Amino acid sequence: MKYEKKDIMTTITGFLMAIADSVPGVSGGTIVYILGKYEDFVGSIASFGTKASKDAKKKAIDFLVKLGAGWIIGMLLALSVIASLVSTMTYELVSLFLGFVIVSIPFIMSEEKMSSYFSLKNIMFTIIGLVLVLVITSFTSTALDLSGDTSILKYVYIFAAGAIAISAMILPGISGSTFLLIFGLYMPIITAVKQVLHFNFTNLGIVIIFGLGVLIGLFYFSKLVKYLFNNYRQRVVYFVIGLMLGSIYAIIMGPTSLTNEVTNENLGLAPLSLENIKILWLLAGGLIIIGLEKLKTIGKGE
Repeated sequence: MKYEKKDIMTTITGFLMAIADSVPGVSGGTIVYILGKYEDFVGSIASFGTKASKDAKKKAIDFLVKLGAGWIIGMLLALSVIASLVSTMTYELVSLFLGFVIVSIPFIMSEEKMSSYFSLKNIMFTIIGLVLVLVITSFTSTALDLSGDTSILKYVYIFAAGAIAISAMILPGISGSTFLLIFGLYMPIITAVKQVLHFNFTNLGIVIIFGLGVLIGLFYFSKLVKYLFNNYRQRVVYFVIGLMLGSIYAIIMGPTSLTNEVTNENLGLAPLSLENIKILWLLAGGLIIIGLEKLKTIGKGE
């Protein structure tokens, strides 16, 4: 397996994707999209279980290994460092990722040349995406206590949350972590994974069930996304913009769902507002997205 100059950008993309996915805010799919790797990402995953040629699957594996290497490094960093900062630097991180989303939207609109196929019908898909996130966010759950009841319904709930969260990660829009917040599983899952990494297997079953949901969601949803982008790209892009607009509200409300990773009690934090927003972090988030857009030239081997 050769590792060329252009592959450096693939690994960097995986790293940044994991950082984004670990914190409620911009989707890892948005990062991949901005860096020009989205078609390769979705196509590579969707190629498995299809009649794709041997060479196509080999190319897909090569891409996913290089992307995955960066993702694993980024996620380990996120679990060991960023997860602990969520409760101590909540508004800084939320402001940072709010900047990510706000600046990402015009980049995606420009990349897709959305103004060239503007129509009321397409706008309706933006409204649907926006309303969908607003409705889901309004039903945000309190943090789920994973150490309590172990009924089959809880496992089904966790499995479904994993599948939905990874599906959100694939879409350039609302992040998987934001969905975990909505389901009341963000800190509980982060804590459970950290426990397993420290050889505390109390919640190993929960992590396995969640992981299975992630794998199933990743495999099947990537196929659906590829099909929709290939056949209904205009409508899908407008829908994604609606998801991203809705995710702004989800990010603002995000702090209210955070819990103490030790006691699992809600931190009682207020939503992001003019009083607690961190402007410098907001601007930094925007500048990072602008910088990532410039890095696309590396991925093209320029």
